[in-house]
Amino acid sequence: MISFHTEELAFQLPEKLKHKQWLKAVAAEEGKKIGELNYVFCSDEYLLKINQDYLQHDTLTDIVTFDNSESPNLIEGDIFISHERVLENGAKLNTADSELQRVMVHGLLHLCGYKDKAKADKSLMTEKEDYYLAKRN
Repeated sequence: MISFHTEELAFQLPEKLKHKQWLKAVAAEEGKKIGELNYVFCSDEYLLKINQDYLQHDTLTDIVTFDNSESPNLIEGDIFISHERVLENGAKLNTADSELQRVMVHGLLHLCGYKDKAKADKSLMTEKEDYYLAKRN
């Protein structure tokens, strides 16, 4: 089950059913099944606090992903997304129409096991994001 929530933010994800279908298809193509997955859209301040409290990072970020899975083929977790960061990054990168979906699939790919710290890992992650964005209806 995929759920969408907001914290400290007035935002409604449009076309929720379409997003759920797309995310489930991504997981299936990666050989995974979605159990309980929560997307939480929040403010910069809210996500900064999570970043500080749980990851000891004192920086703004667009996404923080927590993996709650106990089975390698089952995706369960919480994905926190700063809507403010997404808007700002989308404007900077000229990706305003797709930036939110890129960040959403980025979090899901982390839960599928993809990393993005090393250069090669980051390159593969971006390649996967582009691939799944192109498949989005």
